[in-house]
Amino acid sequence: MEYSRNLYLNRLIERKQNGLIKVITGARRAGKSYLLNELYYKYLLNLGVPSTNIIRFAFDSDEDIDLLDAYIPEESTKIGQKPDMLFVNAKKFRAYIKDKTNDKDNFYLLLDEVQLLDNFVGTLNGLLRHTNYDIYVTGSNSKFLSSDIATEFKGRGTVVHVLPLAFSEYMQGTELSPERAWREYVVTGGIPLVAQMRSEEEKYTYLKNLCEETYLKDIITHNRIKKKVELGDTFNILASMIGSPVNAKKITDTFKTNLDKGITRDTIIDYIDYFQDAFVVSRANKYNIKGRKYIGSPFKLYFEDVGVRNARLNFRQIEETHIMENILYNELRYRGFNVDVGEVTINEKTDRIDVNGKPIYAKKALEVDFIATKGDQKFYIQSALSMESEEKQTQEKKSLYYIDDSFKKIVVAKTGLNPTYDDEGVLTIDLFDFLLDEKVLES
Repeated sequence: MEYSRNLYLNRLIERKQNGLIKVITGARRAGKSYLLNELYYKYLLNLGVPSTNIIRFAFDSDEDIDLLDAYIPEESTKIGQKPDMLFVNAKKFRAYIKDKTNDKDNFYLLLDEVQLLDNFVGTLNGLLRHTNYDIYVTGSNSKFLSSDIATEFKGRGTVVHVLPLAFSEYMQGTELSPERAWREYVVTGGIPLVAQMRSEEEKYTYLKNLCEETYLKDIITHNRIKKKVELGDTFNILASMIGSPVNAKKITDTFKTNLDKGITRDTIIDYIDYFQDAFVVSRANKYNIKGRKYIGSPFKLYFEDVGVRNARLNFRQIEETHIMENILYNELRYRGFNVDVGEVTINEKTDRIDVNGKPIYAKKALEVDFIATKGDQKFYIQSALSMESEEKQTQEKKSLYYIDDSFKKIVVAKTGLNPTYDDEGVLTIDLFDFLLDEKVLES
């Protein structure tokens, strides 16, 4: 099955020949290499670009690396720079590129796992000086993760972040109804390779190994972590609290109380940063809507792929409410929105009265699941699995009613109904309408 990944493909097309290095980031196995070396490559061919003007090179492929042996034969193709790590000789690679190109034609350089090239920053900046070179790179492994690469090219690069399959992309590979496909998706997520596997056992095994043998090992090696067990425990704790406020102090208390281990707050913060850097989780900061300011803590963390999250917990905690919230968060990011968690502070009447017999009011913070912004667009969105009762509807919409600006307020729920507005102007959209129709927000 070939997933079109049209949204990401179009983002690359929009950046074609813009004079910058196109840096494709994302979690391991999210589909970065496939996007670049298959989909974008085919796009260029269909555009009429000769295959000889498209140079694909994977620095983790022995077959590609062997091509460099003929250049500057007196030097080694692989050279050591760090203990137990060999890098591709940059001088040989530059000679290879020079041999395959000229100064008059346009060339497209599609470079995979570029962090395995010795002095890749200097080499790529040198290549960038050739105005007839259009350069695209991916990179993520245990020695150099994609977030680092994006930082290295700040000001000289533009980033395309690739998420695992969105639900609409997942539907491309199945003949199931949205309802039945959703049952699979909330459990095993959208890693493209996993989505193509037929048996649940194969999917479960692969995802659990991906967590342990790839993500954790990458982070441990890259950050030289000695407390490997504690890192794994932190992974478990973060997986169990998607959709809940994250407080580093409370996590340290959990270690002491439930795991009988001592770990500092600063270490927990470092661990969270490592998982973010590896694109395992994404952080949503809290924003006070009326005060128009960010609140440093607590924040929320969502997993880039819910299948990875579930695998880390051995598929024991499949809470559809929280997983749906995670999926909506990723869907908004997939569509190019910046996403924050909202807070509305109100004065609410209590059951108490003062000495004059008047009711006492107290400040109360109401949560808005997501504030999604893109350019001049802004949406306030609540995730609600079910709103069968009037009480549940009031509960989910309450925070939206206290927002006094003109931007659209939306509740996404599994209603099975067409989009409807209530008397206060709050729009309720069915979950599958929201996930499968990007224009539904415009209704």
